[in-house]
Amino acid sequence: MKSGQAASPRARMRQPAPSPLAVRLLGAIRMDEVVTLQGAPLMGALLAMPGLTGATSTALLALIFGNGLLLAHVFMINDWAGIEGDLRDPHRAPRTFVARGLTRPQIGFFAVALLAAALAVFAGLGPASLGVAVAIAGLSAVYSTPGIHMKGRPGFSSALHLLGGALHFLLGYIVFAPLSLQAVVASSAFGLVFTAGHFTHEARDHEGDALNGIRTNAVAMGRRSALIAGFLCFSAAYGLLFLFALAGTLPRTLVIAGPCYVLHTVAFARVLRRGLTFNRLKRLQSLYRILFALIGLALAVGAVQMWGKPSP
Repeated sequence: MKSGQAASPRARMRQPAPSPLAVRLLGAIRMDEVVTLQGAPLMGALLAMPGLTGATSTALLALIFGNGLLLAHVFMINDWAGIEGDLRDPHRAPRTFVARGLTRPQIGFFAVALLAAALAVFAGLGPASLGVAVAIAGLSAVYSTPGIHMKGRPGFSSALHLLGGALHFLLGYIVFAPLSLQAVVASSAFGLVFTAGHFTHEARDHEGDALNGIRTNAVAMGRRSALIAGFLCFSAAYGLLFLFALAGTLPRTLVIAGPCYVLHTVAFARVLRRGLTFNRLKRLQSLYRILFALIGLALAVGAVQMWGKPSP
């Protein structure tokens, strides 16, 4: 076809029709992250539940649904706020909402709608869970919103993840029980895991963040130092889970944290030795997510075994 010549009707018919707006909006949700981060409140809920009944099953499903909406909102706000930088990052640009034919106002409206739906669900679960959900949304806004943008403030961003990780665990726990020593210990471990994952994520995305002038921990202190800081946080989390499992404060099944830590340490040392490339750090992330999925499964098994028994 010559330049400037209109496409024939047959050629136009061969072009795929754009996906409906609702499909593109749902496709823009970082579903892998949403599913991964369901673990903390779910573990909190299983640890606090007295047993499985019709009422607790309904509350558990509402918790999972509400947390899914809340996490989708958190990631939508993050993507909405950082779209300009994401488009300059070759690792992120193909996965942005712009690549799906969506605009920033559409994503902003969608994020607000997700938050409203999430808060409506948590309001039905009680004022305590609603308060924690509001706090998590507030931390997300402080982290991502232009002007405040704690993502680009070393130390503060990690503190937000430490608090946010603990709150995500408590979001599930307080639906079924008041705060206890179990809850505080376990939430601290999950907060450390969130913080460690944050350091590792920043080390992985160091090049893109430096390109966009975002002063993350990894940009400020160096990729290697950030990765080591993350591993130290992971070490503290593994240690808490293992020691309190031995003491009986947490389910005994969590002694699995010991061998998981050994595997994590071997993989971490190998990455340090071979070089901190984007793909190697991504594989490290995949490994520790599997390890913490195993730890979550062990916690779930131990929690179910404790149903009906008095709390420590």
